[in-house]
Amino acid sequence: MVEILRLPVLRDNYVFLLVDSAGGRAAVVDPAVAEPVAAVLQQQDLELAVVLQTHHHHDHIGGTAELLARWPQVEVWAAASDRARIPLQTRGLAGGDRLVLWGRSVEVLAIPGHTRDHIAYYLPAAGADGPELFCGDTLFAGGCGRIFEGTAAQMLASLELLAALPAATRVWCAHEYTEANLRFAITQEPENQELLERLKRVVKQRADGEATIPSTIGIEHATNPFLRCRQPALQAVTGATEAADVLAEIRRRKDVF
Repeated sequence: MVEILRLPVLRDNYVFLLVDSAGGRAAVVDPAVAEPVAAVLQQQDLELAVVLQTHHHHDHIGGTAELLARWPQVEVWAAASDRARIPLQTRGLAGGDRLVLWGRSVEVLAIPGHTRDHIAYYLPAAGADGPELFCGDTLFAGGCGRIFEGTAAQMLASLELLAALPAATRVWCAHEYTEANLRFAITQEPENQELLERLKRVVKQRADGEATIPSTIGIEHATNPFLRCRQPALQAVTGATEAADVLAEIRRRKDVF
């Protein structure tokens, strides 16, 4: 069994620890900073074994070098095509690769758009453990990442790849942007009752100091406009008929919201 710990860091980042409690080991996803990760590892007497990087942005890899200085035998998994910007990687990956982490299958998904070499890690359901997705900054709860290095068509393809995962898949995205994302989403789809209800829940969660991550693929299907670009309501509001054009227009509007 793999336990997932969510560590809030910086202003709105999340770092995720995957803990193999039976073996006293841990893996970390996108360590923006090292100290909070090291503190939990030391408190729980865990040995860091693997760093999983989704993309090269500093608020995702910033703590990796310091963690390697403390645990020099750690493997670093990252996109092989981005070795120049993630230079500490020890295992270069590409979409379609399959790995095993403590008996748990890990599938690597290529999801360009936010950056050209962005990858995600998908853990299919296994026994009592449900499916898990670590998607960095491509898919957010209620939104998606800015398109810095890709195209709207690439982002659409990446999001639809993630949307095709089982509805029960938990979505561990790397930022607490949910309330802001949903406040924008409701301006694009004001008649979406599931979206209205979700926004109410999220506003209360944040007022109570609670995290809104993880989400699920099923929730995102119903309420995330960037996964709903083929819906007539969003085609109407954007004046576009092609899904990539709908996404491009919604993303443009979100960038200035």
